[in-house]
Amino acid sequence: MEVWPPLLVVIFTLYVVSPCCGLEAVAKNVTVAQLLPISSYHGGLATYNAKNFGAEGNGTNDDTKALMAAWKAACGAYGTVTLLIPPGTYYIGPTKFHGPCKASAITFLLQGTLKAATDLRRFGNDWIEFGWVKDLTVAGQNNAIINGQGAASWPFNKCPFQKDCKVLPTSVLFVNNQNTVVRDITSVNSKFFHIALLQSKNMKLINIQINAPENSPNTDGIHIERSTGVVISDTHISTGDDCISIGQGSDNIDIARVHCGPGHGMSVGSLGRYVDEGDVTRVHVRSMTFVGTMNGVRIKTWENSPTKSLAAHMLFENMIMKDVQNPIIIDQKYCPYYDCEHKHVSGVTLKDITFKNIKGTSSTPVAVRLRCGVPCQGVVLQDVDLKYMGEGGSSSKCENAMATYVGYQHPEPCA
Repeated sequence: MEVWPPLLVVIFTLYVVSPCCGLEAVAKNVTVAQLLPISSYHGGLATYNAKNFGAEGNGTNDDTKALMAAWKAACGAYGTVTLLIPPGTYYIGPTKFHGPCKASAITFLLQGTLKAATDLRRFGNDWIEFGWVKDLTVAGQNNAIINGQGAASWPFNKCPFQKDCKVLPTSVLFVNNQNTVVRDITSVNSKFFHIALLQSKNMKLINIQINAPENSPNTDGIHIERSTGVVISDTHISTGDDCISIGQGSDNIDIARVHCGPGHGMSVGSLGRYVDEGDVTRVHVRSMTFVGTMNGVRIKTWENSPTKSLAAHMLFENMIMKDVQNPIIIDQKYCPYYDCEHKHVSGVTLKDITFKNIKGTSSTPVAVRLRCGVPCQGVVLQDVDLKYMGEGGSSSKCENAMATYVGYQHPEPCA
């Protein structure tokens, strides 16, 4: 739907009932913008209010259709457009905000709470989906919350125990988007992943707060796959799985100033499980803090990979570890299940990986574990200081690592 300039005025006749004279006609001057279901229009900027499309925001009635109708109108408008979700609690099922849009730029402005339905029969693989949109901003105000209501679904998640399992819905999926900014949003209690990026280019996630219990299964904070040009910064993640995970086919990933814990840490992978996986390259992670996590910085690849791939050109620097079980870990024999085959080494080649200025405390004696399949190439540890407060101090364990050590090293390098 095209939004017209506010200076355009039309004349229409309004019929009113007069107490003295009955029905009479009154001419009114009205801008076209006033006739459209938008809440404001000025300076070429149009705002569409979801409540003008029937959204109630009372936390009980289903607002799915109303929010999708509001998106359709905003996406179909020309110019710079905002879809406003005002204060309130919006109970919604699976909701797709798809493009391509006519708008040159579109902002999804959340001022309230989006609350997920709990009936799993309504869902496919995700709950809220932003797809095929260029120049999208998803922003929060007034403590905006995306509540996946995952606690009701977690008992049905068999993925931690079964290799071929039914995947529960991700809270927010960004797929095939370009030039996207996500900021000032809180995601709580996802059924599966909180936020996933798939086949997207040039994405920035800033000031994201993610919270789920430590024992919530597969509630990864932010998962990246087949995406390029991703920036994550100034974010706090407490969850039951990886705080951030970088999957196959990803390139040019920059992560800075993220607090992780509880959770499973920051992972590249898992990689090498499926046919024709893409390479993971150019990953820069810096200034992260890990508190009470299972892992700090981890690279994990499966054995018995059906095809070969590369994970290379990675720098992890300026990390603080506080009581982390595995502060630095490369695991090329990753398998979370009981019946794991060990027929072939991982088909993922690890190359040019640096861990620099990693400091803090390990909650287990082995603070550095480098478990390579075929020999890793170009692994560098520079200025590592990881202490174990128990008896015997911290140690390193290596397998086919071929690592180079620079500067101060505690624990001592592998022999």
